Amino acid sequence: MASPTRRTHPLLAPRALNRATLARQLLLHRGPDGRMSAEAAVEQVVGLQAQNVRPPYYALAARLHAFRPQELSALMEAREAARMVTLRSTIHTHTAADCLALRPFVQPGGPDRELRMFLKRLDGVDLDRLTAVARELLTEQPRPVGELRQALLAHWPEADPLALTTAARCLLPLVQATPRGLWGASGQVVLVPAEQWFGRPPAPAPAPETVVRRYLAAFGPASVKDMQTWSGLTGLRAAFERLRPELLTFQDENGAELFDLPDAPRPDPAAPAPPRFLAEYDNLLLSHADRSRVMPEEFRRRTWKGNQPSSVFLTDGLVAGIWKLAESEDTATLTVQPFVTLDRAQRTELAEEGERLLTTMTRASARDVRFGVVADQ
Repeated sequence: MASPTRRTHPLLAPRALNRATLARQLLLHRGPDGRMSAEAAVEQVVGLQAQNVRPPYYALAARLHAFRPQELSALMEAREAARMVTLRSTIHTHTAADCLALRPFVQPGGPDRELRMFLKRLDGVDLDRLTAVARELLTEQPRPVGELRQALLAHWPEADPLALTTAARCLLPLVQATPRGLWGASGQVVLVPAEQWFGRPPAPAPAPETVVRRYLAAFGPASVKDMQTWSGLTGLRAAFERLRPELLTFQDENGAELFDLPDAPRPDPAAPAPPRFLAEYDNLLLSHADRSRVMPEEFRRRTWKGNQPSSVFLTDGLVAGIWKLAESEDTATLTVQPFVTLDRAQRTELAEEGERLLTTMTRASARDVRFGVVADQ
C-alpha cells in the first residue's frame, strides 16, 4: 500500500512569522492609518487580556497613536466594552458585541472545563437550579462576589463557598461592572449578567469558521494547535478543513502546517520592528502553541517569577527583556532590564519609546528611563 503523499507548503521563516504577527497585532505600525480608535483596536485583536486592571491600557498604548487611557475607560462606562470571563476562562476586555458572541463560542473550552474542576466540591448542588438562582440574584441587582457567595450559601449551606461562586461565573456570562477596570478608579469585582449590562440578549455562538477567520486576522499565520491554545477549545481541525479552499497554507521551519487569510498582511521579513513595551499577560505572548515567533526559548523562563509573568519589551520584534514602572508623587521611573547587550541605537529607541510610555500612562512631571545591566540567566 502506497504511503500518503506528504503536503508541502511554502516555508515561512521565523522572521516572516514575526513580522506578520506584529502587523496583525498593530505592533509593527500603530494602527494601520494612525487614526484607529480604541474600540476598533480591541475588536481587531479579539480582546485584551485583563486579569489585572492596567494591562489592557498598556496594550492599547503600545498599539495606537495618541492613545489616552480615558478612551478605553469611556468605552467601558458607555457599556460599549467590558471585562468578562471568555478565552481560556480568563478575564478579557472585549467590545460589547464580542462579550455577547465570544462567550458562548468558548464556553466548552474555558468555563465548562473550569467548572468540571469544581464538581467534586459541589456534591448535592443542582447546577440548573444554581444557574437560575444566581441569575435571579444578579438580575435583581449587581452584587460583589462576597455578597453573591453569601446569598448562594443560604440555598446550599453545606456547599464549598468558592465552588459556588466559581460555578455561577462559569455557568453564566457575567460582566464585571464599572468602576472596576476604569483607569485611575478603584472598585471591587461586582457581577451582573451580560444581557442586563448591555441591554440586549446574548448572541448565538458564531460559526467556528467565523472565529477562525478572526483569529487568523489577529494572530496568523497560525496552526490549528495555535488557535486551540488561544481559545482553549479542541476539535477545531474540521473548521480549518472546511475553510482550506479559501485559505493560504504555509509551513514553519519545524514542518507545522500554517493557515492564513489571502489578503492578510505578510510584511517583508526585513521590515524594521520598532521597540514596544508590553504589560504582563499581553495576548501576543499567550496566543500560540509555538511562541518562538516572538519569544526566544532561552528567555521564556526569565519572563516569569513563580506563576506571575513580568512585563516585557520587544526589540527587533522579539522579547529582549523585562521592565518595571515606579511612580511616587510627581515622578515616574521606567527601569529596563535587558536579557541581551543592547547597542546604542537600540538603547536610544527604547529610551524614546519609554518616554512615550511615561508621557501616555502617567501624569508625572519628572520622567526617567533607566537601563539595568544585562542580567545573568
